[in-house]
Amino acid sequence: MFFKKPPKKSYSKENQIPVIKCSICTGEQVAGFKDIHTGKFEEIMLIKNGKDLALFKTIYGVDEIQKEY
Repeated sequence: MFFKKPPKKSYSKENQIPVIKCSICTGEQVAGFKDIHTGKFEEIMLIKNGKDLALFKTIYGVDEIQKEY
């Protein structure tokens, strides 16, 4: 009935981009942020379905996410 909104979190928009890493073999998807300069990926959460992806977008205020395989 009374659901709390997830707290908004931030990330360095100048140095990081939101990315979903997808496994070709298993189909597993992990959302996180990739450093533009070093290419290092920081895992944030496992994406099991559309609800998880929507939650990730809501928490971090992301509109578009690119996928990497």
